[in-house]
Amino acid sequence: QVQLVESGGGSVQPGGSLRLSCVASGLIYPYMGWYRQAPGKLREPVAVYTSAFTVNYSDSVKGRFTISRNNAKNTAFLQMNSLKPEDTAVYYCNAQSHGDSYWGQGTQVTVAS
Repeated sequence: QVQLVESGGGSVQPGGSLRLSCVASGLIYPYMGWYRQAPGKLREPVAVYTSAFTVNYSDSVKGRFTISRNNAKNTAFLQMNSLKPEDTAVYYCNAQSHGDSYWGQGTQVTVAS
């Protein structure tokens, strides 16, 4: 059974940092990525591995967010620095494997004074 479990969300002031984690169980070396969905908006990609060594970042987060992973533990991380109020959203972990796509339950990130 495939399961993605995110953690690390929370509330932070503008300029602060958060680190999200996602553990994927039931998959072997999936391509993993992070998406987000703000209220009233569509879900959008934030940082996504498109190959073993290639990452696509949203223009809005380039230079501020960094995705990384621990393949041995099937874990992906999203380090978010210099957070802005417009980064407020539910952040979702995604894993791709053999043409199938899996989602976590989401973790709320709120950036406010």
